[in-house]
Amino acid sequence: MASIARYGELTSLLDGYQGLLQSDAYGAYENFASQSNTTEQNKVTLLGCMAHARRKFYEALKSHRREAEQVLKLIGKLYACEADYLKEGLDPDDRQARREDEQTRILKWLKVTIRICQNRSLPQSALGKACAYALGQWTKLIAYLEHGVAEIDNNLQENAIRPSALGKKNFLFIGHPDAGQRSAIIYSIAVSCQRHGVNPFDYLRDVLTRLPNMTNQDDISPLAPSKWSLPTT
Repeated sequence: MASIARYGELTSLLDGYQGLLQSDAYGAYENFASQSNTTEQNKVTLLGCMAHARRKFYEALKSHRREAEQVLKLIGKLYACEADYLKEGLDPDDRQARREDEQTRILKWLKVTIRICQNRSLPQSALGKACAYALGQWTKLIAYLEHGVAEIDNNLQENAIRPSALGKKNFLFIGHPDAGQRSAIIYSIAVSCQRHGVNPFDYLRDVLTRLPNMTNQDDISPLAPSKWSLPTT
C-alpha cells in the first residue's frame, strides 16, 4: 500500500491508479476511491481484508467465546476453500466460479451469524466492535467473490511491507521531512524486485546508471522490475 501523508490524503504513489485496491478499513483509501470514482464508471474497486475481520473475533474469544467461535468457524470454512483453490492451482476465472458456487452460501450464513452476535452484545464490547467492523465493511469483504485475481485478504501485502512496518519508528526521524515518501518509494521498488525474482542491488545499480543517459525519459516502463533483466556483457 502507498504511504499516507495524513488522514484522507494519499501520496502520489497512487495518483492515476485504476483497478482493484485491497486494504483494511483505513479511511484514506475510501477517500482515494471516492475521488477516483467521480464518473459513472468506477475506476477503483475497494476490497476488504477478511483477515482483519477475523482478527477482531479472535480478540473477542475471551469475553464471548461461544459467539466468537461460531463466527470463526464459518470464516475458517472460507479459508479452507481458498486453500483448496491454491492447492489445485486454479486460474482466476476458475477460482471466481468456484468461489461463487462454494462460498456464497457460507458468506450468507456468516452475515446472519454476525448480526445475531451483534444483537447479543454491547456496542463497546470486543464482540460488538468486531461485529460492527465486519458489517460496516461487508460489501468490501465479499467483493473478492467477483474478482478471481484477488485474494480473500491482503496478507500478501501485509507481509511484503512488514520490514518497513517494523522499522518505521526507528525511521521516523532520519533527517528530512520528505524521508517517509522516499523510503516508501525505495521499499516499493525493493519489494517489486523480490516479487519478480530480481536482485534489488543489481537492479538499482543498473537502472541508476542508465537513467541519466536515457534520451527518452518519458517512457521508463522497460526499466520496471517486471520487465528488467541484467544486461549481458
